[in-house]
Amino acid sequence: MENSIIKSQAYGKDRVRIVRVVRHADGWQEIADYSVCVLLSGAAFESSYTKGDNKLVVATDSQKNTVYYLAKTLAADRVMVPEVFASEVAAFMVKKYSHVTTCHVKIITKPWERMKFDDKAHPHSFYREGKETRWTEAFVTRAGEGLTVKMNSGFYDLEVLKTTNSSFTDFWRDELTTLPEMADRVLSTKVLCQWTFVEDKLEALQQTPFDKIYAGAKRNTLDALANDPRAWVHASVQTTLYIMADRILNDFKAVDDVYYALPNIHYFPFDLSKFGLKNLQANAEVYMPIADPSGYITATVSRPPKGRL
Repeated sequence: MENSIIKSQAYGKDRVRIVRVVRHADGWQEIADYSVCVLLSGAAFESSYTKGDNKLVVATDSQKNTVYYLAKTLAADRVMVPEVFASEVAAFMVKKYSHVTTCHVKIITKPWERMKFDDKAHPHSFYREGKETRWTEAFVTRAGEGLTVKMNSGFYDLEVLKTTNSSFTDFWRDELTTLPEMADRVLSTKVLCQWTFVEDKLEALQQTPFDKIYAGAKRNTLDALANDPRAWVHASVQTTLYIMADRILNDFKAVDDVYYALPNIHYFPFDLSKFGLKNLQANAEVYMPIADPSGYITATVSRPPKGRL
């Protein structure tokens, strides 16, 4: 056993729940609700695994305390955007502890929606319902005298459905194929979308319009599904996925690549022919949702290498 080596390691605190409220003088209030994971890594921690030496181990409880400390002491604009707060926490850890090589911070947030009454936004009341979950993660690493950062952001559990303009035809057929071709069908999926940022310098990255990109990625996802005619002509999930990602890359130069995972939640027309009713193909109106097994379509879409532009 003692001849074995540590190939990789990281430790920290997960599920640090934190809510930050910003109160403005005019009575308008804002809220951020996060679940934070902090992980530290570096060669200095190997002895805690192999020799039981904890002298350099920053307690996970101290890491938890740091998250709350920074949430209170940082300016509000450093906390209310999850990408900025994640990078601030990660950079603080690497700067404070010289034996930390990399700090990985992941934040999951399910935003609160502001209540509206008579089309007027309420200053301090919110609700939450069936909304996708937003997340981000920052890897801040010591690099000589400075820091480098890699950041990914995205959302998951955005459940969507459309009742037409989706098809699956002209696919490979052999003796194991039983699925009929479907010229038109119900399409439903629970979207996972994530994107990687181009910038790797901390100060420059923090100037990125993160909220705008998040809103734009969600908007492009929905609009491509519902309204983009290219997705109607070749209406497979794969084609729709590519169009979604391509639109995000075209809209936001700060994004380097986009990953989607789209489980195909099937809605099959129920065969009512035993009852003398037509409910298949063009006559389909009653469907049976089937969650498992499901199709599962993924892809990472990136910009072409500069030499190919």
